[in-house]
Amino acid sequence: MTASPRGLARSLVVAWLAVLLAAAQPALAWNAAGHRIVALIAWIQLDETTRASLSALLREHPDFEHWLASGNDPDEDRRAFVEASTWADDIRKDSRFYTTGLDQPTATQPGFPDMERRANWHYVDPPLADASHRVPGAGQLDRQLPELIAILGNRRADRALRAYSLPWLIHLVADAHQPLHTASRLTPGGESDSGGNAMMIHNPFSTRQPSTSLHRYWDDLPGPPWLRDRQIESTVTALLSRHPQPPTPAGPAQWIAESRQIAGQFAYPDEELGAAVATISREFHERSVAIANRRVTEAGYRLAELLKALVGDLPSSSGRPARSRPSTEVSRETAADGARANAGPSPAAGQRARRSADAY
Repeated sequence: MTASPRGLARSLVVAWLAVLLAAAQPALAWNAAGHRIVALIAWIQLDETTRASLSALLREHPDFEHWLASGNDPDEDRRAFVEASTWADDIRKDSRFYTTGLDQPTATQPGFPDMERRANWHYVDPPLADASHRVPGAGQLDRQLPELIAILGNRRADRALRAYSLPWLIHLVADAHQPLHTASRLTPGGESDSGGNAMMIHNPFSTRQPSTSLHRYWDDLPGPPWLRDRQIESTVTALLSRHPQPPTPAGPAQWIAESRQIAGQFAYPDEELGAAVATISREFHERSVAIANRRVTEAGYRLAELLKALVGDLPSSSGRPARSRPSTEVSRETAADGARANAGPSPAAGQRARRSADAY
């Protein structure tokens, strides 16, 4: 059946809106509330020795005072740790930093290896199907997480570099648990939808942003981005009571594999035939909220185990690396996540192949 001129025009408008939304609005991996939730869950699980080691490192970061000024938590160490979790997204709007390929490099300030925003560290999203259309992507999440872990766990590494790497690690552990930061679908034209950034949806369960991209829909599932302090604490209390700690820790490769599996099975809504914009159903929304809640909780538990392994049991004067790396074995609870719901590194490494800084 040939589309009517009016229907064709509407489809073209929607397509352009999707492109503009993906290009003009940075879609973050979990919003600020999601990252704070992950960080606070991790902090609660940490022992005092690990907290002290992490706090000492964060105090050496150039933006430590900014983190203290951003919240009202009376515990300064906890406040800085939680606020540092959003730093890798916050610098997207910070004029001190620049995006390779879009901006002129800015002067390197004390305490930073350089001022690159490293937008491509937040994701790794090869298409879920049709391998014949795959093009090597710019996403570095799967490569940067192991490098950050190695830096933070190396007591011989430069202290300033370890302090710089810590907020990145806190942030990227959470990113790895967002399904649409690990996978994409191909459009009919064989192009990647950039982790759902190019797919417009209508969400009747949101009064704040009923029309948005699928990627942003998933980012916002943990809660509105302005949640802080007591509001975050009450959310975390509820999540911890609902989701016990997975019995076996896992590593970055497993986190990403889990997220990719969830993306393939549950992250995309059923599209109505001929509809230019998919409408989120109640069933899809309830399932997605359940998955997102579990993923941010798992991310918090796993971040805590990782940080304890890296810095928790060695004196600060030790030159030895951290005692161990987390196992990559996945817990049964994690493996069944979707089904149950249905029922740094060198500056050069972050500047290799890249996509638009606003895609994620």
